[in-house]
Amino acid sequence: MKSSHFYTSILLFLFSVFSVFGQTRKQLEAQRKKLNKEIKQINTLLFNEQKKEKNVLDDLKDIHKKIDVRTQLIFTINSEAAILSKEISVNEVKLQDLNKKLVALKKDYSAMIFKSYKSKSQQSRMMFILSSQSFYQAYKRLAYLKQYTSFRKNQGKEIENQTSVVQKMNDSLLFQKQLKDTLILSEKQQKQQIEVDKKNQEKLLTAIKKKGSKYKRTLQNKIKAEKKVTAKIDKKIREEIARANRIAREKLKNKPKKIVKNEFILSPEAKALAVKFEMNKGQLPWPVDEGIVVRKFGKQPHPSFPGISVNGTGLHIVTKQGKDAEAIFKGNVLNVLVSPEGRKNVLIQHGNYISSYNNLENTYVEKGDRILTGQKIGQIFTDKVSKKTKLIFVLFKNTTRLNPSSWILKR
Repeated sequence: MKSSHFYTSILLFLFSVFSVFGQTRKQLEAQRKKLNKEIKQINTLLFNEQKKEKNVLDDLKDIHKKIDVRTQLIFTINSEAAILSKEISVNEVKLQDLNKKLVALKKDYSAMIFKSYKSKSQQSRMMFILSSQSFYQAYKRLAYLKQYTSFRKNQGKEIENQTSVVQKMNDSLLFQKQLKDTLILSEKQQKQQIEVDKKNQEKLLTAIKKKGSKYKRTLQNKIKAEKKVTAKIDKKIREEIARANRIAREKLKNKPKKIVKNEFILSPEAKALAVKFEMNKGQLPWPVDEGIVVRKFGKQPHPSFPGISVNGTGLHIVTKQGKDAEAIFKGNVLNVLVSPEGRKNVLIQHGNYISSYNNLENTYVEKGDRILTGQKIGQIFTDKVSKKTKLIFVLFKNTTRLNPSSWILKR
């Protein structure tokens, strides 16, 4: 079990290395803030209840997630600190050059003031002009004196400006060094927290080892139950497509139409809606305004049981208790399905796309309702044992599942 998670962590680390490579400090700073926010959400949404034996597998999965996020955060902090060190080195060289320039300016200005002082009297200046051999020479000498005075003033201003630049550079360096110290302290704190998380992880792994066969059966039963629910939803979607196509064919009357099994027959309006939906790929809003993804789309190896894969039909998003699911795009309610346990699943049609909002306690919409983007669909169910509020969000094109992460906004 340990080795499986070790290799997973290594792969995640390497992925982080390549994704962070080439990023600017500003991008890394934004990523650090995002990861810090995610850790806070994990602590709030996944670790707000006292752990119980019934939840040991979920608890272990949650700790894995927290360790992985902390590992990414530490790497991001290190990358940001490395860039900051380079910036500090470059700025220190710039500061040395600026100080040298300032010293040279002050030296030149001092020599100029001394020479000016020696011939400062108005009489000396007047004699300099009056001793001219011609009017033109007198004019040139007067112009020279004016230029000299102007040059001296400009030199004084340049010294002031250069002094201000040096001061700002000093302040910038001080800020950068303080920021680097803060980052190093933050990295140390995250490493300490990872050690605490790993100890908790070891405790859970020990508990699982003692009752390994029991937990394995529980997991396998849960996977079987999920497959049954998935099959029922798939069947219902095929039925809904067939029903919608029967109605569409009646409207078409004698117009011939090529029909593909398990694909919607689209009216011009439905085609236009599907095109708009596709145009918003990657920009669609989240189905809940706050939450973290605890299971991604697709098959993933279970962190504790080698050889067992967990399939993510969509995104499993944990959020705060009492939160509502919200429509990601306008459309029509295709159906509202109800599980034997009473949990509801709202299917919304967007042309030949379907968004599914599963694990709702109650709903605010009915079959056939027109839905707007962002409209509240229903309240998400909160498990009485784990105390987690989880939405299962699935996306289809006809009957084909899509990865919702590619369609909704990045967070």
